[in-house]
Amino acid sequence: MTHTAISPHSHHSAYVGRFAPSPSGSLHFGSLITALASYLDAKHHKGTWLVRMEDIDEPRCVKGADAAILTTLERHHLQWDGDVLYQSQQHPRYQEKVNQLLQQGAAYYCRCTRKQIKAMGGRYNGECRTQNIVDDGHVAVRMKLDNPLMSFDDGMIGHVDAGGEPEDCVIKRRDGLFSYHLVVALDDAYQGVTHIVRGRDLLDVTPFHKTLYAALGCPPVSYCHVPVAAVAAGRKLSKQNHAKPVNNKHVMTNLLHCLQFLGLANVMPLDSQHYSSPESLISAAISHWDRKLVPNTAEIIVDSNESTYYSQPL
Repeated sequence: MTHTAISPHSHHSAYVGRFAPSPSGSLHFGSLITALASYLDAKHHKGTWLVRMEDIDEPRCVKGADAAILTTLERHHLQWDGDVLYQSQQHPRYQEKVNQLLQQGAAYYCRCTRKQIKAMGGRYNGECRTQNIVDDGHVAVRMKLDNPLMSFDDGMIGHVDAGGEPEDCVIKRRDGLFSYHLVVALDDAYQGVTHIVRGRDLLDVTPFHKTLYAALGCPPVSYCHVPVAAVAAGRKLSKQNHAKPVNNKHVMTNLLHCLQFLGLANVMPLDSQHYSSPESLISAAISHWDRKLVPNTAEIIVDSNESTYYSQPL
């Protein structure tokens, strides 16, 4: 089923990238790598780079984390274009789309609990699709995904096959919160995003995202996935693992280590003596940026014992 996109920028043809952190804590080395990769890819292609705060799950957000994230980006000379969009301020737009999908028959109310879905084998089987359930205040809203995308081409990795067909997607939770997947798709369309550079840990969900974007009538988006920084095999650097915040007093060193991680040591000197300022380093990195330089691996182990940043000494 095809739906009309609500984006005012749905015909945007120029490169528009974005970095969309969750303000559940400060940026750590892994998130700085992703931000830098996203920024370099956008600016190398003479594009726009947006920053969006994914604060839709407000109970998980930490007061002041958004300001800390923006400060870290500014200190590292990753200046965004335009205003920062906050998902917490977009609820009317999200609800309008949910209402539209329900009216079109493209979405339906679902009363299945996590326990019931676990009993189905851990995967929702469409139990409520045809039951005409009404909203009693204790239901979720699911969107029908009838035309799953089973593969896609990643800008860094190449051809990727999906692991399995996506299930009908929860777009509004039983507790009234809008789902991350819905709002990301709607915001990317609303902001005219054309290219997304993000961590490899999100690779598996990308076929699902592309399926959802198509079902919503959103313009297609190109994806690139960079390796994640990990402290051990299978254990990525994350806020949940209590990763240390980026130290804003070591801007040049942080940037050099990020560029080393992204493979630019092969095409430019990564020594602070070669650059008069962090700005000149960023400028050189924009000129030398090439997706093919980024290691084609799921993760790269970094040193978690360093007191000011994560990475092996240069």
